[in-house]
Amino acid sequence: MGRIHNIEARKGKQDAARSNVFTKHARAISVAARQGGGDPEYNAALKTAIVKAKADNMPNDNIDRAIKKGIGGGEGDNFEPIVYEGYGPGGVAVIVETLTDNKNRTAGNVRYYFDKNNGNLGTQGCVSFMFDRKGQIFISNEDAEEDKLMEDSLELGAEDFIPDEDGFEIITAPEDFNTVRDGLEEKGYKFIFADVKLIPQTTSVLEEEGQIKSMEKLLDVLEADDDVQNVHHNWEF
Repeated sequence: MGRIHNIEARKGKQDAARSNVFTKHARAISVAARQGGGDPEYNAALKTAIVKAKADNMPNDNIDRAIKKGIGGGEGDNFEPIVYEGYGPGGVAVIVETLTDNKNRTAGNVRYYFDKNNGNLGTQGCVSFMFDRKGQIFISNEDAEEDKLMEDSLELGAEDFIPDEDGFEIITAPEDFNTVRDGLEEKGYKFIFADVKLIPQTTSVLEEEGQIKSMEKLLDVLEADDDVQNVHHNWEF
């Protein structure tokens, strides 16, 4: 089973809780609009948030409302980003990126999720050194021809091109992600996944069934929390 298949499986779980996904996107869009303005052509963070929302089929009306909410501000909209680091079952490294208007609530919830699922919340920096922030794009082998896609990706500024049994992984520097993604989109490529992620330098394998189930549950409850925007880990699942 290739990495692209795993991405599709994880995305399928997220799609099953679509209202939760829309809530996360709306929050990210509002924060980006408030910080950098409501025009995505002049606000790279907002453009990226909108692209991610549309990839999950968030309606345009919802996106527009989130932008207007961000521009207008308002009580209860003072969200701040907080990052938590810890260890899942078997010592799997986990990084949780949140946007919250109540850091005490979020910290308590995240700690509870780790404790309840055989993990433990660590201190800042305890696992982040094991990850590199990179742009990551997955394209199915049904939607692209390998040599042509590799040529197009590298010409647009991609750092690496990795064939997978299900398709192709394209890696970029964070600052080049938008250029590569937009360029490939203009050339007609369809993405399974495209985002700036924390990519692990090494991966961990869980052998025990109990650890695997606990790790799956930990990821599920983290991703179901409205305050959690992204979860990164080095589990080779």
